Amino acid sequence: MLDLELLRSFVSVVDAGGFTRAGERVHRTQSTVSQQIRRLEEDLGQTLLNRDGRAVTPTEAGERLLSYARRLLALAEEARDVVARPGPDGAVKLGIPEDFAAYRLAKLLAAFSRAHPNLRLDVRADQSLNLKRDIERGELDLALLKRGVDDTRAAIAAWPEQVHWVTSKSHPVNLDSGSLPLIGFPLGCIYRTRAIHALESAGRAWHMAYTSSSLAAIQAAVAAGMGLSILSEMSVQSDHRVLTAREGFAPIDRTEVALVASPDASPATLRLADRLAEFCDKVQAKAA
Repeated sequence: MLDLELLRSFVSVVDAGGFTRAGERVHRTQSTVSQQIRRLEEDLGQTLLNRDGRAVTPTEAGERLLSYARRLLALAEEARDVVARPGPDGAVKLGIPEDFAAYRLAKLLAAFSRAHPNLRLDVRADQSLNLKRDIERGELDLALLKRGVDDTRAAIAAWPEQVHWVTSKSHPVNLDSGSLPLIGFPLGCIYRTRAIHALESAGRAWHMAYTSSSLAAIQAAVAAGMGLSILSEMSVQSDHRVLTAREGFAPIDRTEVALVASPDASPATLRLADRLAEFCDKVQAKAA
């Protein structure tokens, strides 16, 4: 194992071009620095410095060692700085649906991070099916996810969700067509499942016209008139038109947003859960 003090003296000698000035830099006498360099050379079995007259320059072996020595010393300094900082609050892995990621939640999470500088926040936006799987596996500490109201698994809190059928405002889908074109997330999405169930219960033919894992892509496809979709109220845009029950497209009910934490949630995770619950309470109040 290389001795960092010996490496520091070696780098100082090379940078200073001599033992005397190097000793001043590392607060050692010239003889002490010279002894340290000899010890380093003995440890490595290589001559590291050319000692020709007053000039001291690195040998070929010394040049090879020099870059490593600088990196090791820098890494040691970095480690010292990290250890000297106040103890971290740990890390929180959070999963959220994509519509929440796009709806002011980024500002809340950024503010939470600023208020807890020693906490590492790892946020992932994904389908609720994947978020539910990952929190069950212990790969997430906290998740805000969509689910059916009949899901009885424990949650910190849950809020009923407003979900609507939408079409394009400028290029609406012909609702009397033989097969209705659908736009949605991939298989496993609760919205997609509920949309298909609603159409089949009404005896309507359908086909998938556009599938994407991106909310923005789905919103754009609806606006362009590629088909119908169901979106949460917060995801409906100005270039969408909400379809009504009179047109045969009643709002989709019996879905909710649930806030779920791992069984061994840390205090930091629970603090974040409180902030998310406050956020969802405000969204719910606004929609009421």
